[in-house]
Amino acid sequence: MKLSQFTEQLSNLNRISFQMEDGTEVPGHFHVTEVGKVHRHFIDCGGKEREETVVNFQLWNANDYDHRLHPEKLAQIVALSKERLNLPDAEIEVEYQAGTIGKYGLEFKEGHFILTNKQTACLAEDACGIPNPKTTVTEQSQSEKSKIKFSELQANSCAPGSGCC
Repeated sequence: MKLSQFTEQLSNLNRISFQMEDGTEVPGHFHVTEVGKVHRHFIDCGGKEREETVVNFQLWNANDYDHRLHPEKLAQIVALSKERLNLPDAEIEVEYQAGTIGKYGLEFKEGHFILTNKQTACLAEDACGIPNPKTTVTEQSQSEKSKIKFSELQANSCAPGSGCC
């Protein structure tokens, strides 16, 4: 979800709700401790230089059960961040502490912001030798040993050079 999509959805809400993909709710007393711009400049395993910029939100479970972050307040925080940090209309990445700090994508479904799981991936599969999954399956089926039923084996049939092992 891009920042513009987030602010549009936020403007239609009376209450902010974040959920994990499995439906587990982020406790309602969460705080958004940071809104920022994260820029990564790196070289992938194939030697290609890359850049990536995301808008970052950090959610934190406070032990403050009496206060709730309202949509208007979060909209003000986002507006201030856009102005001062010159935030782009980029994808949002959410940091949220579960067992460790996790990084999540963001979607909106049925009145809830959903923290979506992110996966690592090789960005240069063709350059660093990672085989194509379709090719790998074909090669595996061609290189499999022939299968023989136990009932068809003769006693002492395994001998050096026989191909049985």
